[in-house]
Amino acid sequence: MSQATEQTPTEAMVSADEASRGLGIELVEHGEGTAVVRMTVTPAMVNGHRIAHGGFVFLLADTAFACACNSYGPVTVAAGADIVFVAPAREGDVLVARAEERARYGRSGIYDVSVRRGEELIAEFRGRSRSARDETAREAPGTTTKESR
Repeated sequence: MSQATEQTPTEAMVSADEASRGLGIELVEHGEGTAVVRMTVTPAMVNGHRIAHGGFVFLLADTAFACACNSYGPVTVAAGADIVFVAPAREGDVLVARAEERARYGRSGIYDVSVRRGEELIAEFRGRSRSARDETAREAPGTTTKESR
């Protein structure tokens, strides 16, 4: 008889993340306030300059950020984020994004994510998070509640 193990909040979120899965993003490791994800740049991810489109690099970093800030359990979303592109990535490159919590206060948090190809820095991302007041309350798409503002 096999014994089922309960998923962590990060694992549960990742298992329901169709966008990241569709791009081949893999959760490599995770813990409280940290996460590492990996993605290979495919031909569909390069732009007219034959470098990885910045939106895909941002999405990889944002996925690492989401995994780190959701590691504690309450549903947590981005309140804002920005990225600095340092070097181009190219088709076939394996990119690894490492997210680390910098601060958590009340329902808010700050997380930094470094995206690398091997040892080379590709981008630096900073995300600001906000946790839902009631993690069991799910809004219907397109609705806004006082808690979501």
